[in-house]
Amino acid sequence: MKVSDDIVLRIEGISKSLSGKPILEDCTLAVRRGELKVLIGPSGAGKSTLLQCIDCLIQPDSGDIWLEGERLERKNTRKLCDYRAQVGMIFQDFNLFDHLTAEENVAIALRKVRGMDRRAAKARAMEELGRVGLARRALLYPAQLSGGQKQRVAIARALAMDPKVILLDEPTSALDPELVGEVLAVIRDLARGGMTMIMATHQMEFARALATEILFMERGRIIEQGAPETLLAEGSTTRTRDFCTRLLEMG
Repeated sequence: MKVSDDIVLRIEGISKSLSGKPILEDCTLAVRRGELKVLIGPSGAGKSTLLQCIDCLIQPDSGDIWLEGERLERKNTRKLCDYRAQVGMIFQDFNLFDHLTAEENVAIALRKVRGMDRRAAKARAMEELGRVGLARRALLYPAQLSGGQKQRVAIARALAMDPKVILLDEPTSALDPELVGEVLAVIRDLARGGMTMIMATHQMEFARALATEILFMERGRIIEQGAPETLLAEGSTTRTRDFCTRLLEMG
């Protein structure tokens, strides 16, 4: 399959069932360099499962994934590891190592995956912690950090690997409301700096302001997609606008 040069990531026909129940059905999307695609939809729509299938944390039952025009051979362990080193994943619950400092959490993959020596890995970790505003917290352990700080460490860890694309699975959902802004500010800076991202979120004002495209998911399918100014336009009758209106009413 020929893929245009500026498409960084493409998935086609991704489907997944668990215990005989369809979770994803025929999901297809393409992300160009520098785009921020935002996944929205009700709980249970399949957003997290889709991101985990893209990262191959969950193996899809069918469908294909291309990274920079190269089709992923999921059964080839070496190529799968290479692929996952180029696709960063930010989880809802941070997934930091409790026994490692912030700096060590960022540096460990650089040493274990990239083979960097301790000094070089530490220098790169400090660079990325500085990028997310946490250089002064480098020696603290996760238990000594706020939720927002832990999520920023997780983002720094992903950035240190120089990913081609970053997947963000509801990165603010586990945070107290007053901490959400600091994480969104980092993601906003990444988007403005040209980082390619796919993000599942309920932060609709953020999505409206920064998303290149919104993809609305329901019952495991992508049922609408388009620019925020189209799907969320005043007076539009899209399923996306209806969902967002209900979110605002609940808030």
